[in-house]
Amino acid sequence: MKPNKSLNMSLLMLISLTLTMAMISMYLAYLNKSFMLDWQLMSISTTVLSFQLILDPVGTSFSTIVLLISSSVVWFSIYYMETDPMKNRFIMMIMLFVTSMNLLVFIPNLITLLLGWDGLGVVSFALVIYYQNHKSLAAGMITALSNRVGDMMILVAISLTSTQGHWNIMSMWQSYVTFPVALCLIIAAMTKSAQIPFSAWLPAAMAAPTPVSALVHSSTLVTAGVFILIRFFYFLNKTSMLIPSLLFIATMTTLMAGISANMETDLKKIIALSTLSQLGVMMSSLALSLPYLALFHLYTHAMFKALLFLCAGKIIHCNTDSQDIRKMGKIWSQLPITSTHLNIANLSLCGTPFMSGFYSKDLILESFLFSTTNSFMIFLMFFATGLTSAYSFRLSAMTLWDHMKGKPAHQNTMEEKNTLIPMTTLSFFAVLGGFIMQKTMLTFNTPIFISLNQKLLTPTVVIAGIYLGTQLFNQKMPINTNQSTKFFLTLMWFLPDISTQGTLTTFMKNFKKPTKIMDQGWLESLTTKTLNSSLKNLMLLNYKLYSISTPNHQSIILITTMTLLIMTYLV
Repeated sequence: MKPNKSLNMSLLMLISLTLTMAMISMYLAYLNKSFMLDWQLMSISTTVLSFQLILDPVGTSFSTIVLLISSSVVWFSIYYMETDPMKNRFIMMIMLFVTSMNLLVFIPNLITLLLGWDGLGVVSFALVIYYQNHKSLAAGMITALSNRVGDMMILVAISLTSTQGHWNIMSMWQSYVTFPVALCLIIAAMTKSAQIPFSAWLPAAMAAPTPVSALVHSSTLVTAGVFILIRFFYFLNKTSMLIPSLLFIATMTTLMAGISANMETDLKKIIALSTLSQLGVMMSSLALSLPYLALFHLYTHAMFKALLFLCAGKIIHCNTDSQDIRKMGKIWSQLPITSTHLNIANLSLCGTPFMSGFYSKDLILESFLFSTTNSFMIFLMFFATGLTSAYSFRLSAMTLWDHMKGKPAHQNTMEEKNTLIPMTTLSFFAVLGGFIMQKTMLTFNTPIFISLNQKLLTPTVVIAGIYLGTQLFNQKMPINTNQSTKFFLTLMWFLPDISTQGTLTTFMKNFKKPTKIMDQGWLESLTTKTLNSSLKNLMLLNYKLYSISTPNHQSIILITTMTLLIMTYLV
């Protein structure tokens, strides 16, 4: 394999930045200090426009996670993009994507925040359409247009907060515009983090290369909305009506993603829907007024989700680029180390005790039981948790352990170091990352008082979900419903149709007949065709008169022709 200089240099730079940012994060966490740098750009009356950067434990720790996963993804790309003719373009877009995310993390100003926010949107569109075909373009358009709604909300929030004379996130205060500003910010975060009704773009973004999916769905684009709400949390928490609404939307998103993932057969879309499910868990934690617990789950989720996508990329690459899990089987005998990493990631996703995901997910579910939330919301969240275990087991069973359903499609079964090293690194953090972060950085001292039965409820739900997954895998539980209900459960509650052609279909049908009658009927004949023929006749008359005239008569003929033309147009 011929080495690629851009990939190697980018990998070296990302590893160096990861180590540097990790040391800065530990230093700031140890001192419990934050630093803000402020450059004043211009001043208009009492309003100051400035460029600000903040270095605090939250931002630096999140940047460390982003850089660690980015370095793993770039390392994996050396193998995955080996035969791609545009490797340099690919790595440039990846580096722009990582830069945009870091700008979003370190800028606490609502105006200059758009550098990172819009940067993520533009570069994500370029990455989704990387494979230049109609399907990728359609996926890129729905991704870009869904995120443009969030951009518009940010712009509205900027205009509303101009009455405060500044746009610093850390210094927002309560005023008569608090509610509309909070509403705009929550809608913007919902578009980036794909909450209902903006969920359709997340599975569609799977048209991008698998390393891009690993980066987008773990620590960059989809987590930007959650991170913005964490930054704005103490300002948003003053709006008592919006937070319960956010809890309902987040719970519904988690439930919808869990149901759809159990019906899906595309490997990458199953993992994408699991991302959507966990984003709902993070949003629900924010709605329970637990921002740092949401941040903790964001960190642990980033590790095992990036690992899941890298394992999926290896499996797809070795199966002639097939993503249908119904055609897979016996992967464990072909890729034993990759299968081990995939199982580690799935166990962490389910919240298996003492895996990385357990430390954050268990705390969130116990906080649900300890909160004043109504029982129906608690039931839905625990049911969605069981669905997570179900689709995780189904994924492993159908790809790794089940018999081969068709002709063998394995074309390359060698476990290369360019795949093993990033997978092993992420596996280490998928197992021990939650324990390390809980003991060093994110400590939760608030006591949670629940009964023994409530404490045992979480592992019981996980086990019940695994049992449900075995039944779905063995097809012993057919869904005895009509076809419409099956489509409703499978197609994300019709959100892709509603977000794209669905809303336009009825509207366009109503205007089909008027268009044929008027625009393509008598109106066209009355206006454009008549005017066109009149102009042609006048031009022909002008040419004939001009050809038989002398130079002295040309001006008279020209004036006469123009007069006739104006009269025809007015009539």
